[in-house]
Formats: sequence, structure tokens, C-alpha cells
Amino acid sequence: MAVAPTPVAALNRAVAVAEVEGPEAGLALVDGLDLGRYYLFHAIRADLLRRLGRDAEAAGAYAEAIELTENPAELAFLKRRRRGLRV
Repeated sequence: MAVAPTPVAALNRAVAVAEVEGPEAGLALVDGLDLGRYYLFHAIRADLLRRLGRDAEAAGAYAEAIELTENPAELAFLKRRRRGLRV
């Protein structure tokens, strides 16, 4: 963040915080970012919500990520994750 304080760098930092401090801390940082058109924002948010047991919200975030990605491998991964939710 000190070298390149961009929203994407902040998203990467949020992932690191989630790994150290837990998904709730990471989600708080993610939710403060303005990256609504970036599929990885939604994919990361979905994963954090899933880890918190908030499956209905995670499904919505996965749907957003799926809509925004064009990479077939990432699309397949996101769809598998969404199917694995209990909603």
C-alpha cells in the first residue's frame, strides 16, 4: 500500500488481513472498497462470506463475480463454489 495505494492493492491487503485476523476483519476492509465492477472483488467477498457461514449473501456475491468474469477456468471455479453453498 505504501508503494502503490490503489484499490486493487487494498483488496490484496484485505485478503492478507483475512488470513491473519480472520474473515470478518477482511470483509470489513473489502466492504469499504469501491471495486463493484471488478470480478475479483466479488469473488473475494463471496469467499469471505462463505467462510463466515453467510451462504445466502455469498451466493449473491458469487453471482456478481460470475457475471463479470470472462475467463472459462475462473468461471467454472466460481460456479463450483456457488453450488457448494447451503442456500
